[in-house]
Amino acid sequence: MTMRQLSPLRAAMLPAPLIAALLLAPLPAFAGDTLTIPAFADDSATSGITSRYEGDWEYMVGGGVATFDCNADGFADLLFAGGSAPATFYRNASTTGGPLAFVPQVAGLELDAVTGAYPLDIDSDGIMDLVLLRVGENVVMRGLGDCRFARANKDWGFDGGDAWSAAFAATWEGGAGWPTLAIGNYIDRQEEAFPWGSCTPNWLHRPGPTGGRFAAPLPLLPSFCALSLLFTDWNRSGTPSLRVSNDREYYKGGQEQMWRIMPGAEPQRYTAEDGWQNLRIWGMGIASYDLNADSYPEYFLTSMADNKLQTLKAPDGSAPAYADVAFPKGVTAHRPYTGGEVVPSTAWHAQFGDVNNDARADLYVVKGNVARMPDFAQRDPNNLLVQRADGTFQETGDVAGVASMLVGRGGAMADFNLDGLVDLVAVNRWEPAQIWRNVTPGAGGWVQMRLDQPGVNRDAIGGWLELRSGDAVQRREITSGGGHASGQAGWWHFGLGAATGAEARVIWPDGVADDWQPVDANAFYVLERGQPARLWQP
Repeated sequence: MTMRQLSPLRAAMLPAPLIAALLLAPLPAFAGDTLTIPAFADDSATSGITSRYEGDWEYMVGGGVATFDCNADGFADLLFAGGSAPATFYRNASTTGGPLAFVPQVAGLELDAVTGAYPLDIDSDGIMDLVLLRVGENVVMRGLGDCRFARANKDWGFDGGDAWSAAFAATWEGGAGWPTLAIGNYIDRQEEAFPWGSCTPNWLHRPGPTGGRFAAPLPLLPSFCALSLLFTDWNRSGTPSLRVSNDREYYKGGQEQMWRIMPGAEPQRYTAEDGWQNLRIWGMGIASYDLNADSYPEYFLTSMADNKLQTLKAPDGSAPAYADVAFPKGVTAHRPYTGGEVVPSTAWHAQFGDVNNDARADLYVVKGNVARMPDFAQRDPNNLLVQRADGTFQETGDVAGVASMLVGRGGAMADFNLDGLVDLVAVNRWEPAQIWRNVTPGAGGWVQMRLDQPGVNRDAIGGWLELRSGDAVQRREITSGGGHASGQAGWWHFGLGAATGAEARVIWPDGVADDWQPVDANAFYVLERGQPARLWQP
């Protein structure tokens, strides 16, 4: 990975009218114009977490963490990829509102060569399973309950291959009884020459002709060394497409990609004829959120220096053409904002979440040099970009206490102690992982919800969760994938600002929408299909 050009510097020379034209419509002022600066306590040393992402060449990418509840207590547990060291599972032993505490526990997940991990209830039995991405054979792990797991490749007909995998996404095609899994592969491990252009094909694992098993993997060609995948309904058609973010360092003639994945049909790549625009970045992570309340997701794409924030150009969703608004929105995050270095940054995991509960999504980015590349920052602080009322973002990582200078990779945002404030995790290469407890003074109210539908796809992957307060609507697409080698399942968190309550509804994956129903501030709810919202307490 080398840097030829610092694209954000060119953005500084754009004429002001053009910059203005790129701005997204201002967001509704959910919580007034005063920005609440977040604050975090570093619980890393006392949390019990000591996991490190180890290894050299084949572990320069990856380094993910999975966040999920495997013992039905409502608290999110953690699995850290270990690289050349074994993966490590930690049971959440935190108390409500207390310091973050985790206990290492043997769970059957202690494989070596793990680069990333994603929770997914594959067999829809109500017990969380896991997909482990590896250098070598990928493995699906069946959840047995009480945080115990067993290998299921043979039973489920899953061909784990022998590639270098670092990206994942999942969906249920057309209401199928078994999910479709997309695996993103990196450099060809068998390539003897220097690996320019030697990208292993990505794989699509679709349900087989008999229930409860996968068909042989279908290669997605061409493939360009993927480092992040996301099934996303970009145009609200009801059928998610597969976004692919690729590392331009190792492909020839490639670009960012998106595929039509229609039930029963061969995958088709979006092209210029469809409106897809050629974009080449050092693509490492994807984060999505409907930032401007137009019902379509925006996408933040991490890279080396040149991070992108894409918004759909066509107001009717008729074409997959995007405008890059990272510069006017203040999220290029192309070089360190503290620490004294002025060379480019290297960004990996990205995730949207509301850290100060003002009802506006903020952006967390984990950063770190690939190894010790002299043209890029050696001390590269993670970003915590807080959204203002006008839709622009302000960097707060240093004042919030999360500006880690370690060599970051994967990460997560989740409320680990169930106090209504979103906490942060970062996975680090060659150094222990870090975890920060959110202690933001003056934070607004919140509500957290978990989805449950009977039958298949229990967690409603591919649906939408909406929260309405007055005329303002916040939306989350329910996805499994994205980020960088790091997946999450469990509670979906929304900030409420000063509101004492709101209305929530689910648009289920088949397009059927439940009625709006009231939810109170500072509470947890389970939303079951066709049922009243059920209050849950820790």
